[in-house]
Amino acid sequence: QVQLVESGGGLVQAGGSLRLSCAVAGRTLLPMGWFRQAPGKEREFVARITRSGLATFHADSVKGRFTISRDNAKNTLYLQMNSLRPEDTAVYYCAAADRDYGATSPRGYEYWGQGTQVTVSS
Repeated sequence: QVQLVESGGGLVQAGGSLRLSCAVAGRTLLPMGWFRQAPGKEREFVARITRSGLATFHADSVKGRFTISRDNAKNTLYLQMNSLRPEDTAVYYCAAADRDYGATSPRGYEYWGQGTQVTVSS
């Protein structure tokens, strides 16, 4: 069993920064990712990271602005978000997978957190 709990969301002005955290309990050292979902839209891939944290992949829409990382000693996943834009407004979810297929689809992840709201004002 895997439990994921996100934190760090909030309201920020355009151009600002936020850091999201995802605490992992149960099975750890799983491949993980961040997704987001805006109202009326499908859940969208943001970034993923391997078990070791040595390899990452970011969606084009956030590349150069967002950075995924993990601290395995603390069982925590992070998403550093800089230069935020109003279009980044969404509920952000962390996810974990049983196997590392390099998935960018939500179907590739078995475990999900409850989400944290990020709102970027213009």
